[in-house]
Amino acid sequence: MSRLRAVAPFALLAVLWGFSFPAISVGLREIPPVLFASFRYDVAAVLLLAAAVATTEWRPRTRGDWEAVLGGGVFLVAGNGFLFVGQQTVPSGIAAIIQGLVPIATALWAMAVLGDRVSTVGWLGILVGFLGVGLVVRPTPANLLAGDLTGRLLVVVQVAFVSLGGVLVERADSSLDAIPRAGWSMFVGAVVLHTASLALGEPVANGYPLVAVGAVLYLGVFATALAFGLFFTLLDRYGALETSLVGYVVPVVATVVGVAFLEESITAVSLVGFAVVFVGFALLKRESLRELAVARYG
Repeated sequence: MSRLRAVAPFALLAVLWGFSFPAISVGLREIPPVLFASFRYDVAAVLLLAAAVATTEWRPRTRGDWEAVLGGGVFLVAGNGFLFVGQQTVPSGIAAIIQGLVPIATALWAMAVLGDRVSTVGWLGILVGFLGVGLVVRPTPANLLAGDLTGRLLVVVQVAFVSLGGVLVERADSSLDAIPRAGWSMFVGAVVLHTASLALGEPVANGYPLVAVGAVLYLGVFATALAFGLFFTLLDRYGALETSLVGYVVPVVATVVGVAFLEESITAVSLVGFAVVFVGFALLKRESLRELAVARYG
């Protein structure tokens, strides 16, 4: 029973995030992509800041607080606008699979920003990880200008942005609690995305179909506000490494949902690419994974 109780939060988080990719695909049928992303973080910012006001010190005060809020808002949150644009032509399962690059991209940014060092085997893991992404994206001279390839590359850009955002938040010496820090980051990100949407000339309708509204509410309430609270609970309990491994379950959920409900198809090459990305991450973080296994299972 205790083992089940430990696994259940990870499974719930994987489901919440896994369903977010099909939800994006559904909402994009009715709402322009950057505006859609803005709506998602509008909802999450309101909920998280309301929770912060009710329970804790919620205002950024120090330079570190503002660095965390701005880094998180501009990169970790607003960077997801590339995902929404990319998913106009990329199946939700493929977009989720590309997210498997996040741990590797985070390690690269940590090297550049935090001065982390990587061993020879670690570099091999990075190269293997990029090989896996190449199998998923599969650029060729014939499809370099194809919409599907452009969409996949935009999702890769999103991975680079959100990974950098996570490292910038880690670097910031912030004393602000997690919930208000996330709420303010989502507020900043929503402002950036609304500004980008206006600059792109995306139309704003007087109303949207119920299915589109449902997609926005699911993303804002469950896949962002609720999932974020659960993520930080797991982070405090198990640490960053073990919690990050949920990212390798999310594509499975997204792929199953996309195939079952959206009639999407996932090629065997894409699935192999995802497995190769995981192997690359395991090589890169082999020592941490070994220590984790010893600590958890003796």
